[in-house]
Amino acid sequence: MSAIRALVLGSGGREHALALHLLRSERVEHVYVAPGNGGTATLGHRCTNLASPKASGDFSDIAQWAKDNKITLCVPGPEAPLVEGVETAFRQVGIPVFGPSKEAAQMEGSKAYAKDFMARHHIPTAAYRTFTADQVDACMAYIQELGGAKAIVLKASGLAGGKGVILPETDEEAYEGVQDLLVKKVFGDAGDALVVEERLDGSELSVLAFSDGYTVRALPGCQDHKRIGEGDTGLNTGGMGAYCPTPDGTAPGMEERIRNEVLLPTIEGMRRDGTPFVGMLFVGLMLTSKGPKVLEYNVRFGDPETEAVLELLAEPTTLTDVMMACVERRLDCVELAVRPGFAVSIIMASGGYPGKYATGVPIDMSAVPGNVSVYHAGTKRLEDGTLVTAGGRVLAVSAVGSTLEEALEHAYAGVNSIQFDGMVFRRDIAHRALGKAASTSESLTYAAAGVDIDAGNALVERIKPLAKSTQRTGCVGSLGGFGGVFDLKALGMNDPLLVSGTDGVGTKLRVALDFGKHDTIGIDLVAMSVNDLIVQGAQPLYFLDYFACSKLDVDTASAVVSGVAEGCRQAQCALIGGETAEMPGMYVGDEYDVAGFAVGAVERSAILPRMSSMQAGDKLIGLRSSGVHSNGYSLVRKVVAKSGVSLHAPCPWGAPGSVVDGVSTPATLGEALLAPTRIYVQALHHVLHSTDHAVLGLAHITGGGFTENIPRVLPDGLGAHIDLSTWARPPLFAWLQQQGHIEAAEMARTFNNGIGMVLVVPASACDATCAALQAAGEAPVTMGELTSQPGVTYAHLDSWTM
Repeated sequence: MSAIRALVLGSGGREHALALHLLRSERVEHVYVAPGNGGTATLGHRCTNLASPKASGDFSDIAQWAKDNKITLCVPGPEAPLVEGVETAFRQVGIPVFGPSKEAAQMEGSKAYAKDFMARHHIPTAAYRTFTADQVDACMAYIQELGGAKAIVLKASGLAGGKGVILPETDEEAYEGVQDLLVKKVFGDAGDALVVEERLDGSELSVLAFSDGYTVRALPGCQDHKRIGEGDTGLNTGGMGAYCPTPDGTAPGMEERIRNEVLLPTIEGMRRDGTPFVGMLFVGLMLTSKGPKVLEYNVRFGDPETEAVLELLAEPTTLTDVMMACVERRLDCVELAVRPGFAVSIIMASGGYPGKYATGVPIDMSAVPGNVSVYHAGTKRLEDGTLVTAGGRVLAVSAVGSTLEEALEHAYAGVNSIQFDGMVFRRDIAHRALGKAASTSESLTYAAAGVDIDAGNALVERIKPLAKSTQRTGCVGSLGGFGGVFDLKALGMNDPLLVSGTDGVGTKLRVALDFGKHDTIGIDLVAMSVNDLIVQGAQPLYFLDYFACSKLDVDTASAVVSGVAEGCRQAQCALIGGETAEMPGMYVGDEYDVAGFAVGAVERSAILPRMSSMQAGDKLIGLRSSGVHSNGYSLVRKVVAKSGVSLHAPCPWGAPGSVVDGVSTPATLGEALLAPTRIYVQALHHVLHSTDHAVLGLAHITGGGFTENIPRVLPDGLGAHIDLSTWARPPLFAWLQQQGHIEAAEMARTFNNGIGMVLVVPASACDATCAALQAAGEAPVTMGELTSQPGVTYAHLDSWTM
């Protein structure tokens, strides 16, 4: 590989860390730091501080210097050069920049732009509105709408050096903040617009992720300490220390949720918007009870997060290799290796910071231990070689350890070895993580463990009327007991057999969670079980549900159960019980899972299928599905992700409400995918209620499509032949096939393709059976017949060819 000559722009601890880690690669011939600091001046003969030309204005001077000096990679440290267009200046002279274009950098340059981007691409964030100086009254009214001062955050839209955020505690403070930011312009042009957003509760997390515009590779999540004083008190600063990884950031499933719900949609959204992101995406998150929500985007390495997290890079990964892979758009070819353990950075600041402070104070670093790294944030060297302070944040001391406690011990040993007059540092870095660990020795309760019995009781009371609405002959008692009771004798059956079925809804649940719609999942749950009963000729009698989560949200759970009740009414069965399991740590945020259990009864003489009566030439009658139903969603989700179409976007195959191939188009793709599974009980009752009905078998078309499900009801020696031209496939299936490049045979063995239930009847009874189904409101399709060749064959399969 060719040698690399890198130019780092900036003068802080972050830039010192970047330069040092770049130099750890043998590929790097030389690193220049413009302007650099007292620390970068000591990195050896392969590193040089560059006082002139300056990285300012239109960047043409420093870009030309870089070209003349054969620079092959530019790494801007702070956000200002990126927002002002440094990437364009270097690209014009043929030098790649590890950082986004000016347009993409607006994700940090304008909080209003970033919030609108999140809303447009459905990336979870706080509710917000943006205001200008002539909208002060409307701004104050919106603050009250969100719940008053303590429920909101004020943010200057533009760059304010990390200081343009106000968390008011009173309405008076909120008004003063609005006046300062919008009217008095205490942050200058950064206050041309003001973002007012809801204040989120939870644990903050900083995630730094490399991207080449397509692929994302995230480093372990960090937690910063913004306040100057212990216990997170005092004024806000640029950051007084950080540690990684964090307990909340590594909770089961959290890293995957951050990747799938925030990082990937952000990179994909920027690419779709025409502003692909290359560089370091630094996302500030709040881990709420409902999952990760974005507080802000930054378009560069964080400080002091960088000084900590880069310590965890492990061989063979080097920072240089990853950066070059990003600018060369091949990040998918590079693995980001992270060493086990923890890393900590502690900021040593000048006395008086973040207010007024002295500079030029001599620093003694003669006794620093060898197992720490000291990064210079605000230092310079005098002509006589003396190291002195030159800023508010002076040094960042970093260390690693196999445990968080060990990393802290090393880092604080490094801090205590350094001396300068008036130095300030926090002695409680990582106190949140340590506090959580210490709390395990306290007396615990079930509530402290995360189980809310009161919420469970509230849910039971809310769903009792729902269960009552499903009661039928045979029901005994109500919800709340240890078990449900059903009186089989009340049905007056002669020789009944009980038939049971259990199922879930698969990864369709992930679509419901991502789309935020939960009131139809319960219908799916009932349908998947009762449809399996009816294919055996059984009348569904009762149903029980199981709802599991980490933190019970009564509104979500009751929405799910309301769907269960609706499904039971459609199936004419009773909801007689269930279980709600709150299991902290088993799920992440607002995730949950569901399962259902149904019991039905059939007279012994009426049980299906009647395999001994089947013969070649018997007809296959199909009943329409409502959509994908509840199978195949692992493939569906992969297709949707590949297509780039948001669940909240209009359906790609037709305008909302338009009729395409006889099917009305839903408003959004999410609604189309969440259309509840059809329950065929009432439709089939019109056929099966007669003791002399001609139905020989029923096949519920679930996972496996026609190819796998129809043979389940046939005897050995018989197969099925299906004519795919006998019905118009709903446009959703054609879209899935086209976007996923799915072969026609794979469609037939995965999805229902518009037919969710198939009846087997003698040829002589086909017309009468279809008439009975039409009387029940169905539009039956005579779709094929049984053959003497086992398996399933298809006519006109080529009509599904892409």
